[in-house]
Amino acid sequence: MTKYHPVIIALHWLLALAIIFMLLAGSLMLSETPNSDPEKLNALAIHMGLGITILLLTLIRLAVRLRTGAPEPLEGTTPKQEQIASVTHVLLYLGVIAMGVSGVAIALSADLGNIVFFGSGQPLPKDFEAFLPYEVHEIVSSALIGLIALHVAAAVFHQHFIKDGIMSRMSFRNK
Repeated sequence: MTKYHPVIIALHWLLALAIIFMLLAGSLMLSETPNSDPEKLNALAIHMGLGITILLLTLIRLAVRLRTGAPEPLEGTTPKQEQIASVTHVLLYLGVIAMGVSGVAIALSADLGNIVFFGSGQPLPKDFEAFLPYEVHEIVSSALIGLIALHVAAAVFHQHFIKDGIMSRMSFRNK
């Protein structure tokens, strides 16, 4: 096998866009909007809904990946490079899952489901920093940004400098 399963490829690109959007929205918009701002409820509804969707799609992707396997290593790849790639991919999966789980934990701790989706009339907490899962969410967010940057840099390096065709493994094109 020289390519990933088509479901893996589709979910890779869909999740890549969604995760990057969420990381940017969370760090640039949500964290900068005070909880007293009425628009925060709409932003949280989108963030929470998309976050749960990302978590579920990641779990589906992981299940398909475990069932279908990975392509053989590219020609010229050293065992050390394979090990680094494997560890990075595991950390990416764990990071995305940890973001989803910590997001759910924040929502449960702050009763956000009732506040955001069911209009309980309760105000949002003054801030989310009082909730331990929020700290985890922040730390994992930073780690995930670094891992994604590493992942993209490695793909660009392989594709344009080593020229080993690594991007074809995650492409729908036949070549």
